[in-house]
Amino acid sequence: MSTDLIINVNPKSIFSEAIKTIRTNLAFSNIDKEMKVILTTSPQSGDGKSFITANLAVAYAQEGKKVLVVDCDLRKGRQHEIFEVMNLTSGGYSNLILNYKDEIKLNKYIVGTTNKNIDLLPTGPTPPNPVELLVSENNKKLMKQLREKYDIILLDCPPVLGLSDTMIMTKYSDANVIVVSSRRTKIESLDKAKKVFAQANAKITGVIINRASVKDNSYYSYYSNEYYGEQTKKKKKKRR
Repeated sequence: MSTDLIINVNPKSIFSEAIKTIRTNLAFSNIDKEMKVILTTSPQSGDGKSFITANLAVAYAQEGKKVLVVDCDLRKGRQHEIFEVMNLTSGGYSNLILNYKDEIKLNKYIVGTTNKNIDLLPTGPTPPNPVELLVSENNKKLMKQLREKYDIILLDCPPVLGLSDTMIMTKYSDANVIVVSSRRTKIESLDKAKKVFAQANAKITGVIINRASVKDNSYYSYYSNEYYGEQTKKKKKKRR
């Protein structure tokens, strides 16, 4: 069993309860809109977005949802490592987009995991230009087919700063979540990420603070856009 999947290793932990709370908060973030495709990203690498995504997938699967994790980080994806499956050069997301045809058989590219109700679409081989694949008509058709096949789809996207990949994928998501790392991610980086989303007319559903102190009653916390906005204003006032 993967030690990254803490929600499996220690289901009664504070972390596991926090992940379940995030799942609930996402469900209530927009009750009038279908919440099927959830995109996760971070301002920079090393914030733990893939780790959070994988554990969130397990939380949904434990509810009996049919879950697909799509590793959209075609340059440095690691979901196959977390779920301990092979990232075959003949399969994966990049190959599926490249070879996509209407109603293609997906089982050549999507792999099952040892976690009940969770499938994984690993990156596949790194393409010369990931952006060209992500903006393609093939990817648009593929995302439509996947939406019809699964209850929950988690898009693990690259860090938002410096790459356009994530903004392309927001066209297919119902919720967009940014993962930041406590005492590591600078508020300036989060502000820049927020501006990137605004420029793309993409809404940030929430921010997950990774590696938060146990003194804060959880290892991970979830905050709405309104909370993030208020905290940003307060910090700016203090700096003045």
